[in-house]
Amino acid sequence: MSRKKTVDDYLIDISHWQDELLALRRIILSTNLTETIKWGMPCYTYGGKNIVGMAGFKSYFGLWFHQGVFLNDPAGVLINAQAEKTKTLRQWRMTAAGDIKAELIKEYISESIEHSLAGKAMPKSAPRRLKMPPLLETALIDDAELRAKFEAFRTAQQCDFADYISSAKQAATKQKRVEKIIPLIQAGTGLNDKYK
Repeated sequence: MSRKKTVDDYLIDISHWQDELLALRRIILSTNLTETIKWGMPCYTYGGKNIVGMAGFKSYFGLWFHQGVFLNDPAGVLINAQAEKTKTLRQWRMTAAGDIKAELIKEYISESIEHSLAGKAMPKSAPRRLKMPPLLETALIDDAELRAKFEAFRTAQQCDFADYISSAKQAATKQKRVEKIIPLIQAGTGLNDKYK
């Protein structure tokens, strides 16, 4: 899916769940949230803070609450889709138009706004430390220009590259990942820049 500049572009181009996403949009826009695009998908903010986003995927559509960890979730609809990575984000997945509960969605949004106004946030974790995988270290030793470009990245971006390689289980996959990131490093492009 290509990056969208407006929510209308996103909704026009989506191949499935279009009616359901339009229904979610109407509900969200009936609140005090401001509509924008972030990460190529619809995002809704209050006072400049991310409150809720929506998207359609292959097997479901839904909402994600940026500070969902603080929501009471009386309906038990929220999940942490990536427990090992995600600290605050919670998803509400739906698979049919009948799953859209307008009043409940508004309650969750209202509570999210209250938490945002109260300044609720997870404590910041310690900064990530760079653990250089041997294959990447070798590539950087062998190419001084590549090393200089790598060192120009912020530590978090360097960690993204290193973790991407280290998370592969097989040596062949690690090597392919090194080969994939070298052009990104040379271009000064972070691994996750396409999501910004």
